[in-house]
Amino acid sequence: MTLNVKNYTWTQTESTVNIRVPIKGARASNVDIVSTDEYLKVHFPPFLFEAFLFEMVDDSRSTAKIGNGVIVFTLQKRACRLWEHLMVHTNDKETMREIRERAQQQFQQKVCAESREKAEKQHADKKYALQTMIQLEKEEKDRIQKMKDAEREKASAELEALQQRQEAQEKDQHDIDNQIQERAEDQKSRFKVFTKFREACNNLKKKKAAKLPPERPRGNIRFAFTPRAFPTALRESQMAEEEEWLRAQAEARGAASADALELTDLTKEERNPDWLKDKGDKCFRVGDYMGALNAYSLAIRINKKIPALFSNRAACHLMLKNLHKAIQDASEALELLTPAVAANATARLRPTVRRGTAFCLLQLYEEGLQDYEAALKIDPHNQALQADTQSIRDVIQTSSARQLH
Repeated sequence: MTLNVKNYTWTQTESTVNIRVPIKGARASNVDIVSTDEYLKVHFPPFLFEAFLFEMVDDSRSTAKIGNGVIVFTLQKRACRLWEHLMVHTNDKETMREIRERAQQQFQQKVCAESREKAEKQHADKKYALQTMIQLEKEEKDRIQKMKDAEREKASAELEALQQRQEAQEKDQHDIDNQIQERAEDQKSRFKVFTKFREACNNLKKKKAAKLPPERPRGNIRFAFTPRAFPTALRESQMAEEEEWLRAQAEARGAASADALELTDLTKEERNPDWLKDKGDKCFRVGDYMGALNAYSLAIRINKKIPALFSNRAACHLMLKNLHKAIQDASEALELLTPAVAANATARLRPTVRRGTAFCLLQLYEEGLQDYEAALKIDPHNQALQADTQSIRDVIQTSSARQLH
């Protein structure tokens, strides 16, 4: 048995009509609403509310809100004037039946149109997502091909340089052989001259042997060299520069950390964090993100107090899609760059933006927006940063609107 709702209330202005219909504690999912320009029905079993409106309204601009045990309809009038009544007073069942049927047809057409529009929108979204995926795959293939071409060119250049070095070595060896042969021939000629000279001396000694005094007594002369840390002779050295170098080496050995002591198999340059940072920067610029990551990691093992190393390694993790590690490294860099120091304000910009980017890629847009806004306070005139921040706000607003819908 259907019970008609009579305890509704309504108010109006010249342009709108507001109707409040109590739903008797019914759940929103159990409420069936049919709304057209001339008819309004709310069915929540066993209760029914229907209204044959006094004049035509614009259903496309009208709204219905459910909450706190009531439905509030806001209907937009087509003609801006006050109504004498909310409903048409008629007892003609045939007219009422025609209005109901016409309203039902219009409502079904509206539902079908919305379904088609939703399906078309989903199809367009899928098509756009597919095109975006294809474009990303194409860009990735192009990037890999560029890397392969660069490696091929590098290998060709190295092979050519190796061939040139081998040719130079062969030429040098040939010149050395020629020099050895010339020296051997020169020594032979000198030996012949020396032999003749020695024979002449022997002959002269034999002639003057009776006139020579007796030989001096034989003995040993002992001498020792001054101990030195350098292979050059003391007369050829530069004492001030050598002492400065020895002092610097002693300080470096005393200040080396436990991590650096474990890396004894590395060269002198590879134990220098600044040299490793420059190496990582070069690898990053040519697209070798894994090589740059290894260089920054080794530099961090040697010295964990350089913020730029963590910030640059966060950029490598971003390019390699290691988003959580990128957030960790960027946070470490920001902890080293304390805000209390005025000189650190500009240096905090890059790790802040990189952490915000990692949050956004993880779809944590609220956290990402906080980092972008913090970066915008550091550089408020950066137009690219302003555009990215606004894009994140738009994404958050769109997501909130979809959830409400």
